[in-house]
Parts: sequence; C-alpha cells; structure tokens
Amino acid sequence: MRRVVLIHGLWMPRASMRWMAGQLRRAGFQPQLFGYGAVTEGLRGALPALRGRLAEPCHVLAHSLGGVMAVRALQRYPGLPVRRVVCLGSPLCGSAAAEGLSARPLGRRLLGRSARLLHRGCQPWTGAAEMGVLAGDSPLGFGQALGRFNGPSDGTVAVAETRLDGLADHLVLPLSHSGMLFSRRAAGQAVEFLRHGRFRHDAAGGGL
Repeated sequence: MRRVVLIHGLWMPRASMRWMAGQLRRAGFQPQLFGYGAVTEGLRGALPALRGRLAEPCHVLAHSLGGVMAVRALQRYPGLPVRRVVCLGSPLCGSAAAEGLSARPLGRRLLGRSARLLHRGCQPWTGAAEMGVLAGDSPLGFGQALGRFNGPSDGTVAVAETRLDGLADHLVLPLSHSGMLFSRRAAGQAVEFLRHGRFRHDAAGGGL
C-alpha cells in the first residue's frame, strides 16, 4: 500500500506537513495532505471529511492533535481500511499542556473545539491497524509554561502522554515537538514503520 494521508496538528496549516510528504514521496509513497479547522471544527466538525479521506485503503502519518483525531476516527469507525498509523508527538493519553492552557480564558478560546479532545485523549487501541508513535525528549516548546510534565517531554507533549496501550511500537527520539516535522530521523523511522510495522530501535534515526 502506497497511499498515505498526512494530518497536521493544532494551530498548524496543512502545509506544515509538506516537507514530510516530500520525504514519503521520495521513499515511494503517495502522500495526500488533509486539512481541518482544529479550533473552529474540532473532531466533530472534521470527522465527516476525515472519514471520507480514510474510506479508501491507506496509511496515516499524523502530528500532535492530528494523531489523536486519527485514532478517535478509527475507534469510531473501525471498518475504515487503514493499515498502519504513525503518530508524531501525539498526546494520545491526554495533554497536560492543553489542560493548563484551558485554565485561562484566552487559552480556552485558543483551543476552541479541540479542548475536550486534547484533555481526554484516546481509549486504549484495540483496532486492526498497526499503530506506532514517535515521541521526542528535547524540551523546546511553550508547553512547559502551561503544565508540569511527569518525566521527559518534547516541550509540548510528555513522552508518557504518547504511550497509549495497544501500540505496535513506540520510539523516543532527541527531537522537539515541532522539530520532528522537519527531521530526517523522524521521516526515516516513519517510512520504516509504514513499510514493516516496526521502528528501527537499533538505529534510533535512520535517514532516507
């Protein structure tokens, strides 16, 4: 399977996934960018279009909130023909940073319709798709000012927040939350998982 749907994160445009799409294309995949309004639509508003995009056989590569949305969509519609999912820094177990931000009136407006989704995260994964998560442990991000992380983080999402039960694989890389969008290490590991359903733990990186 070569088709890969790429889903961006909170406050990011669809174009934020273009560099990663280029890396996938170089590796022989057929990337397709999916855009949505994280603040104005949230999961409920974006779900019909996302469900339609995932209705044909594909893989998924998603960043941050995009990964949470992908998992929730697959849990709601388990018959969608998605084979493998790679999440980049996605708070699948809920986000302390989002919780801290929502405690402020302006923060609640900034999170918009995605606030509840970020707070709750996802249920343990039991679906048919193989799911892998790449987490970062370089704490460069605004999240540190909004919530206390238990253990290492990428500056916005704690590593512990990415460890959803039921994952096929999980790997921590020395990357920040936004930095993984432009990392050859992250791209190489994503390609590895999309091809084989596992990351390369013996070479925590691997370029293309």
